[in-house]
Amino acid sequence: MNATLRDDAPWLVADIGGTHLRAALCGPGAPMHALATLACADYATPGAALADYLARCGARPMAACLAVAGAVTGDVFRFTNRAWEFSQTQLRAELGLAHLLVRNDFEVLALALPELMRADLQPIGGGSPRAGCPMLVLGPGTGLGVATLLPHGGSWLALAGEGGHAGFAPQDDLEIAIAAVLRRATPRVTNESILSGSGLAALYAALALLDGRRAEALVAAQVCTLALDASDALAVRALDVFCAVLGAVAGDLALVTGARGGVFIGGGIAPRLLPFLQGSRFRERFEAKAAQQAYVAAIPTQVIVHAAPALLGARVALRTA
Repeated sequence: MNATLRDDAPWLVADIGGTHLRAALCGPGAPMHALATLACADYATPGAALADYLARCGARPMAACLAVAGAVTGDVFRFTNRAWEFSQTQLRAELGLAHLLVRNDFEVLALALPELMRADLQPIGGGSPRAGCPMLVLGPGTGLGVATLLPHGGSWLALAGEGGHAGFAPQDDLEIAIAAVLRRATPRVTNESILSGSGLAALYAALALLDGRRAEALVAAQVCTLALDASDALAVRALDVFCAVLGAVAGDLALVTGARGGVFIGGGIAPRLLPFLQGSRFRERFEAKAAQQAYVAAIPTQVIVHAAPALLGARVALRTA
């Protein structure tokens, strides 16, 4: 372990998405505490948000791990779904840190999977995990995150990726028609084009257009509310398609990664939809893999309901740095 992580000063862990920043303090032997959620829109930069959080806590950490929504490829990180960027070198100096890790948010979420307890998970369908096999985590939120956790030398290795930006593969006539509508607004329809907050809103509008009517412009939270209380038939259809596509994509990625250790659904949307998701076509479409149906049917799928799982993963990242 890096010597700077042995200091008595607390560790800062943060999960910075396109909408919210969640932060907490912890340490190698200390539980997470001072958990807070900040609205990204309230701050000009992530550094300003983190500095405000630390000022409120009166804390001066020496080490931090930030889980960020996007691909980390160099010193300067640019968020995919928010007009934010920062230099890791400058942010480390700005916050007075001796040690800073910046990792993709779903890479960090993957590291949390072995830390989750039974109460942190809600199963959808059957299947049993196979020990020593890869695990997959994906989840719609502001965007669509994807990562894999691989067994490695008695421990685990998290593999980050940008699977949310893989091309959407429609599986029936309705999905083909939806993709054609979405393609009018973008040259490339991706999994994230549907499996995200903005994607759900776009899906609702596309279904209205296909029905030959003009729908009110809604955000994802409004579509979810109308669908969950069954007060809008179009919202129910949109959420049904959303869950079906999520199942299909999860099953495809399970085939690609060999995730026989389990598939986990994270992100901000799925936990809010649990009753609907459990009764949806999610698991049916997850297993609808023709010759490989038996392969995926044996894989369990579970929704992560822990309040801040990425912060658990950030702590693991610091502990193993």
